[in-house]
Amino acid sequence: MTMAQKRLIPRLLQLALVVLGVYFSFILVFDVLLGQLIPKSLLTMYMVFVVSGVVMVFTFTEEGTQELVGPIKALVEDPSKKMLRNVVFVIVPLLAGYYTYTSMLPSFEAPMELRTIHPAPPSKFKAFGKSYNLTTLENPYRKFQKDDPAKFRELVKAGGDVYIKNCQYCHGDKLDGKGPYASGLNPTPLNFQDVGTIAQLQESFLFWRIATGGPGLPAEAAPWISSMPVWQNFLTEDEIWKVILYLYDYTGRQPRSWAHE
Repeated sequence: MTMAQKRLIPRLLQLALVVLGVYFSFILVFDVLLGQLIPKSLLTMYMVFVVSGVVMVFTFTEEGTQELVGPIKALVEDPSKKMLRNVVFVIVPLLAGYYTYTSMLPSFEAPMELRTIHPAPPSKFKAFGKSYNLTTLENPYRKFQKDDPAKFRELVKAGGDVYIKNCQYCHGDKLDGKGPYASGLNPTPLNFQDVGTIAQLQESFLFWRIATGGPGLPAEAAPWISSMPVWQNFLTEDEIWKVILYLYDYTGRQPRSWAHE
């Protein structure tokens, strides 16, 4: 009796079980245990490597190759398997067509190209008809946080009013990127509650991104996808600075300072 005859599980089925096992392990580890959704594009890339590696292992020997391709060869050539062959030849094209169809539907996942949350800002930019130097630019209202706490609270409240009227539709009333319009944008708006967003930035960076929006991104940052409007066309300079105060105050973060860089 050959080794192939002794196997309780056919070689082809073993390969399928291993690939499926790895796939669901990714889902279990990232989605369930870590609570982090793995992007479909990244999962697809991982599975391409997994399938390639598993096939190489299963076909390492001549005997292994024969065991793996034997059932496929029999399905195609054996006259007694005509009915099964016809069923397979109908199901496989249908599955391929379904996958192609679903892959062409609009998706709200992060794009396959690398998206950097914080693009490299220019040293200078123009907004509101004047030039700003990002390396020295500071929020003119930040000083009131220590000098006049009562006035600072008024400024924060004013910034919150501007945010609710203009920004919460995308970024959400909880600043979590889950506003009522968020699902219609690709990629979805940033979650300001995430420690990896505004907590890592100077206020001057936020001023630049808000004032100039997606069109203001530098060409060298491409490929970039951003739905951020050019808010200097709708808000005043003071309103943007007040909104920035509100963003940090609501999230409980403190902006990074050039003095500590």
